[in-house]
Amino acid sequence: MEEKDLAQVLAIEHLSFPNPWHESTFLGEIQHRPISFPLVIVHETLGRVIGYIIFWAISEDVQINNIAIHPDFRRMGIGERVLRQVIEEVKSRGARLITLEVRPSNTAAVTLYKKLGFKMMGIRKGYYTFPPEDAIVLGLRLTS
Repeated sequence: MEEKDLAQVLAIEHLSFPNPWHESTFLGEIQHRPISFPLVIVHETLGRVIGYIIFWAISEDVQINNIAIHPDFRRMGIGERVLRQVIEEVKSRGARLITLEVRPSNTAAVTLYKKLGFKMMGIRKGYYTFPPEDAIVLGLRLTS
């Protein structure tokens, strides 16, 4: 992800979440490398951003902070492919644990994460606002 991608990323963010990240948050992720890994998914034929993922990798721990696919490209397996690639990449670099938070009401995401092997680690009460909701904390332990 680069600053030139932000207009497309922000459009997807606003279509995807009731409480979208601000442009300054994305800029912070872009500028916070090498801890932060903000990546865009570009459609080969259309040449436009159709999704993104942002994760932090610190030593053996990885935190997925944000992932979204444009609504026109959902249910095509793109998010799953991206997550599988990220999992394999961080695993090859020595990561041992990937964590994330997700709204319980985001059943499509919860289903995908569980399909990939993520397990419930806990609940963060009142984590989300607009609308208020707890967060499910999921984790994926990686083995060599």
